[in-house]
Amino acid sequence: MTAETSATPASLTSHPWFFCGIGGSGMLPLALILKGQGARVAGSDRSRDQGRTPEKFAWLESLGFTLFPQDGSGVTSADQVLVASAAVEDTVPEMVRARELGCARMSRAELLARLFNAARTGIAVGGTSGKSTVTGMIGWIMTEAGRDPTIMNGAVMKNFASPDAPFASARVGQGDLFVSEVDESDGSIALYTPSVAVLNNVSLDHKSLEELRDLFGDFLARAAVGVVNADDPESMALLPRAHASLTFGFAPGAQVSVDPGSVVEGPTGIAATVLDRRDGSAHALALRVPGRHNLANALAAIAAASAAGVTVADAVAALGTFAGLARRFDILGTSPSGVTVIDDFGHNPEKVAATLATLKAHPGRVIAFFQPHGYGPLRQMGAELAEVLATRLGQDDVTILCDPVYFGGTVDRSVGSERIAALIAQHGGHAEYVPDRADCGRRIAALAHPGDRVVIMGARDDTLSIFARELLSSMA
Repeated sequence: MTAETSATPASLTSHPWFFCGIGGSGMLPLALILKGQGARVAGSDRSRDQGRTPEKFAWLESLGFTLFPQDGSGVTSADQVLVASAAVEDTVPEMVRARELGCARMSRAELLARLFNAARTGIAVGGTSGKSTVTGMIGWIMTEAGRDPTIMNGAVMKNFASPDAPFASARVGQGDLFVSEVDESDGSIALYTPSVAVLNNVSLDHKSLEELRDLFGDFLARAAVGVVNADDPESMALLPRAHASLTFGFAPGAQVSVDPGSVVEGPTGIAATVLDRRDGSAHALALRVPGRHNLANALAAIAAASAAGVTVADAVAALGTFAGLARRFDILGTSPSGVTVIDDFGHNPEKVAATLATLKAHPGRVIAFFQPHGYGPLRQMGAELAEVLATRLGQDDVTILCDPVYFGGTVDRSVGSERIAALIAQHGGHAEYVPDRADCGRRIAALAHPGDRVVIMGARDDTLSIFARELLSSMA
């Protein structure tokens, strides 16, 4: 059962809400936005019950959220609307209790689409990779431009984080602009009607390419302006679906591009001259986040901001103070012995390849730790992931894999990380499979030498950041 599709923003705040899995990366920012607009919001989370990331849930309670054990006790009234992701099983106590009471149910994506589509101007960021960073960049540009946007992100945006807001994956603005990443993995991208649709890339992740072409093509067709990556042939093939378009990228034909001779890469940043081929202007950009993929992300954000009425000059200037996102090539520090630890969200072949390319642009051995974000995704993209880990790393580098993250449920766990380690070896790479993550930490600490870079990669598990910080502190 879903809440009625004709709901307005006012009606969304007129009744109480209950979030099942309120601490999740897609749920938390939605809960923050809904509460920021005046709604009463409660929730539960299995991670809270298991004692993981207690600081996150303490912060939510400090903001006035009422949290319950995930035992159904928080669902008490038929007036409540239950928000749950598609992954939540019908046997979860909140789901059972909501059915008994006759509560309306709304998926995470349905709620986000309702909030997004109600805004006068919506900028939606789609694509297989780079969504969170591009969303954060656009949000920061729009904030600096005085547009006071509401921003929905799947990652903590460092520019908005503070001691009082350590998990700032959302910003509640008073303007008429809503900036959000949108998800193709569950098909929910079809729910959004953006003013500006950004298409970063189309590549294998959760769905087949045929399905992705249909979803992303329709996404562009529903927008007033499509902002499309000129470097991605799959994205460019969908350009005719857009009513109006603006292209970005390194390709010579891209409208928002860079002078190829101007790119200067550093270990913690990248600089280039941005070219607006529509008027011939040039703008000096200096990013505080590294890697050519982040330069590409910046071009996407600049083009999107331009499509929404911000000048390229102002967008470029704003990105000079963009601090990045947590877990997106997040350099945690260097140990006294000279080992640098990086926390990263890389979890599909394209994201992992971008992270490794950034690391390999500079000297030093790489120890790549990877925790798969589930058994299902491992089966879907394991072969491509193994090829990336084998071919994008050198002969001195090594990959360490633990078992996939598993929070319970009935998923098939017959094929795990040992398959990826074997495939990496078949491609000529070096990998070790160590089932337990704590044992992986000890193995990495034993392997690491001065000058090494250790990158911790994976998704859907907030404790990976804790693991990365503990690993850094354990190395003398």
